[in-house]
Amino acid sequence: MTESADIYRINKENTQGTPREIILIGTAHISQASKDLVRETIEAEKPDTVCVELDDGRLKSIKDPDRWKTMDLRQVIKNKQLGTLIANLVLGSYQKRMGAQTGVKPGSELKEAVDVAENAGHELVLADRDIKITLRRTWACTPWYRKLSLLGGLFASIFDKTEVSEEELAKIKEQDALNGMMQEFGKSFPEVKQVLIDERDQFLASKIKNAPGNKIVAVVGAGHMRGIASIIEEDKELPSEESISVIPKSAPIWKIIGWAIPIAIIASIIAVGIHAGAAKAGELSLQWAMLTGGGAMLGTIIAGGHPLTILVALITAPFTGLTPLIGVGFFTALTQVYMRPPRVAEMETLTDDIWQVKRWWKNRVTRVILCFLCPGLPAIVGKILAIFNIYQAL
Repeated sequence: MTESADIYRINKENTQGTPREIILIGTAHISQASKDLVRETIEAEKPDTVCVELDDGRLKSIKDPDRWKTMDLRQVIKNKQLGTLIANLVLGSYQKRMGAQTGVKPGSELKEAVDVAENAGHELVLADRDIKITLRRTWACTPWYRKLSLLGGLFASIFDKTEVSEEELAKIKEQDALNGMMQEFGKSFPEVKQVLIDERDQFLASKIKNAPGNKIVAVVGAGHMRGIASIIEEDKELPSEESISVIPKSAPIWKIIGWAIPIAIIASIIAVGIHAGAAKAGELSLQWAMLTGGGAMLGTIIAGGHPLTILVALITAPFTGLTPLIGVGFFTALTQVYMRPPRVAEMETLTDDIWQVKRWWKNRVTRVILCFLCPGLPAIVGKILAIFNIYQAL
């Protein structure tokens, strides 16, 4: 087999002085060429261990692609994981759409590596960090002003009509091109790159270095190959896997601000009541309820929510507007999923429907997502207007 430019060999001795070879295969997740290269390399090299850029959850999803269709959406909402699900859906659907252009399912080369390793009896190591931890760390480590850009980019990807071919994938996988893209990405989103790329390079490198055996084949995305190779070849000091798997807590200042605002609102209404009378305080309280609740109700109507969901938005928004712990979207999404539970057929077409705006209001899953997202912004606008009215009354 002719050596591919997507293969990088590292020869180092282990701690006992025994020669050890690590073979990195840099892949594109929607490339038939990558899938073929993975199979050919593992079969030719006959390694002791095969490492793959997967975690346990993603492995189960790849082995059973229909598994997620049976998910309990109610439990997802109750566990406050709907945001993570939305990000996963958009990213996964984007890869699926790209894969449709090349005729290859996303992650096929990783599944190929797993299948070949298991069939040949090679040790298999799942070398990637849990995707849920990665997404949550990404969000937690990103400043609020970059979160807006990140959300904008995620939303814009829904309307991205870029087409890709095997030839274009081959050009993108070239390390010089990848390095340039990584540098540009790092300039725009340094915290995101740190978590999505650099930390995962470290996590993957740690797993690969600690994999059993003297010949290791590691199947990783092409964007990780240079970073992993540099870490292993130069014996760079690595953080513990546990330390980069912890979700950072928000800075205390944000908790203080989160509670200070509602306390100030309540205190201001009380102050108005003391100086201008209970009737005026009652009027401001009613305005608060109508503006925040009305805004959330409007958003829920736009989302196509069930009548009870609309009522829940009206009732809960005035209270959720006074706490940083939970948003109105939690209650509206949960109500919607109980009143209009998704049908099996809608779960099956979800990854396709998410790319067609006109389908968002027809698929019950995407309508639940809309009921989660849409009430928030109008409720915030109502909150600002209500605060302005309170300020004027002081």
